[in-house]
Amino acid sequence: MDWLERTAKLRQWTRNGARAPHKPLLLLYALGRFQEDADSELRYSAVEKDLLRLLAEYGPPNRTTPAYPFHHLISDGVWEVRTAHGHGSPGSGPRDLRESGATGRLVPELRDALRREPLLLHRVARALLELHFPPSLHSELCEAVGLDLEPAATERLSAARRQRDRRMRELVLTAYEYRCAFCGYDGRIGTVPVGLEAAHVRWWAFDGPDDVDNGLCLCSLHHKLFDKGVLGVDDGHRILVSQRFVGHSPAARGQVTALAGRPLLGPQPGSRPVAAGHRSWHTRQVFHGDPRPAAQT
Repeated sequence: MDWLERTAKLRQWTRNGARAPHKPLLLLYALGRFQEDADSELRYSAVEKDLLRLLAEYGPPNRTTPAYPFHHLISDGVWEVRTAHGHGSPGSGPRDLRESGATGRLVPELRDALRREPLLLHRVARALLELHFPPSLHSELCEAVGLDLEPAATERLSAARRQRDRRMRELVLTAYEYRCAFCGYDGRIGTVPVGLEAAHVRWWAFDGPDDVDNGLCLCSLHHKLFDKGVLGVDDGHRILVSQRFVGHSPAARGQVTALAGRPLLGPQPGSRPVAAGHRSWHTRQVFHGDPRPAAQT
């Protein structure tokens, strides 16, 4: 059985490019726990808070429950649930899962395969990360679920996969004249830009193209905050700052909250600005909550 292919094709609710990372997050969490203790079971009542935190931090802006993937991941053939009454899930209701003492874990066949071939865990985890999350979040997400991945195990899916256009970074940085579109940072070591990155507005994992009008030149800090939904871009090409962001230090206020309402820096004349469809996707699927009012100058 091709476990890599099976985990890469999890059944997910999808409509108009909506993100539904519930099952991938649960599976990554289960892989982290398997790596720690291959025989452990995950009691829903014990892991519910962990899964809620993962969904709040890495899921879409709308509120959701981890009970949904805990029950529905069974249908993908990689997960099983038991209760005090035996095999099978009591349903997708949080209360039912708690009161029945429901526990979940990877199916025996997958556990056996992971034991026989330790690198399979790394390949499955890397595939889930690539398919559902931007690269800027991979390392911290692994840390959040307790996964320790080997750099040598980063092989990509062999199935039909789009290839990234390596020219995008240079094209986007050129369009924004090698400065962060949010704060203007333009650091270099000699002639080489340092700390500047080409951010996808609509994530590559969700069919975001490697085009200039789907990119922003951002410094490393603002790229991470953009991908975490702290920052966004409105229809007037001004910076959105989430009301959910809290920071009291001068650095937090100056580098984040003070950006609210500021116009983007760039792109230069003749370069295409971020397309409306990509801005809309990011606002709906990544940006958290309502935006702050424009900062007073």
